[in-house]
Amino acid sequence: MIRTQIQLSESQMKQLKDLARRRGLSVAALIREGAELVIRSGGPVDEDHRRRCAMAAAGRFRSGHRDLAGDHDRHLEEAFRE
Repeated sequence: MIRTQIQLSESQMKQLKDLARRRGLSVAALIREGAELVIRSGGPVDEDHRRRCAMAAAGRFRSGHRDLAGDHDRHLEEAFRE
């Protein structure tokens, strides 16, 4: 392994220590696990790309509800109840 040094905010370090303690890991192991997740996912999320994909998908599918735009909260609530 290669030793490296990083800087974290106090809040990040506190949360990492708490999580490491709960999971029975060292903070270093937890950070390595996080690095592996970022590497496997292809890197950080590109918010502009995500937004473009969402906009391209908008309006391309039919829900079968004619009042979806005006009554979306009720439809969402019903979907979660099912």
